[in-house]
Amino acid sequence: MGLLDILLGRTKPALPDLDRLFALPSAAVTLEAAAGFTPTGTGAVCFATVEGSAFEQTHREVQALLDADADRDGPPVEFSQDAYGYSWLVSRRSPDQLSALVNDLHAVNSSMEVNGFGPQLLCSLAGFAAEGDRRLALVYLYKRGTFYPFAPLPGAGQRRDNALELQVKAALGDDLRMEQDLSRWFPVWGAPGL
Repeated sequence: MGLLDILLGRTKPALPDLDRLFALPSAAVTLEAAAGFTPTGTGAVCFATVEGSAFEQTHREVQALLDADADRDGPPVEFSQDAYGYSWLVSRRSPDQLSALVNDLHAVNSSMEVNGFGPQLLCSLAGFAAEGDRRLALVYLYKRGTFYPFAPLPGAGQRRDNALELQVKAALGDDLRMEQDLSRWFPVWGAPGL
């Protein structure tokens, strides 16, 4: 960054650091102690929809890479699109396999990045649940290299539990690099795995 960038207030965007995903298992221990949430075993990677043979080849590579793991029920990665037009690659594990789920999310992100789809990557999430049908996702913003909690309220409608999200942010501040700009805590309504 040069002097002109400093004078004009420009900053370099944070580079994605996919290795930060590996902090999720230790953060899950803190999350359970602080708020009673445990992993659901489901995680997903969200990206802007990509068409064409290059993406199909990448999807096959990810499937083959994750298919080598015999400790899985069902397909290694499921592909889906949400109502907003974004694509999701979803991994499902048993709830006690959060470390393996994080490995899956890292592998999907890395494969997409290596094959030139890094600019389309938006976020990754790991799902958590607590008593009373309460749900929570820890969302990793790919382009910011930060996490934030997303807690939709149970029932119909698109409402979120802001108090819980702030409680989780405070509890996990030592475990994860949390996104400080609350305007970037985008809702991921209808995200697979949440």
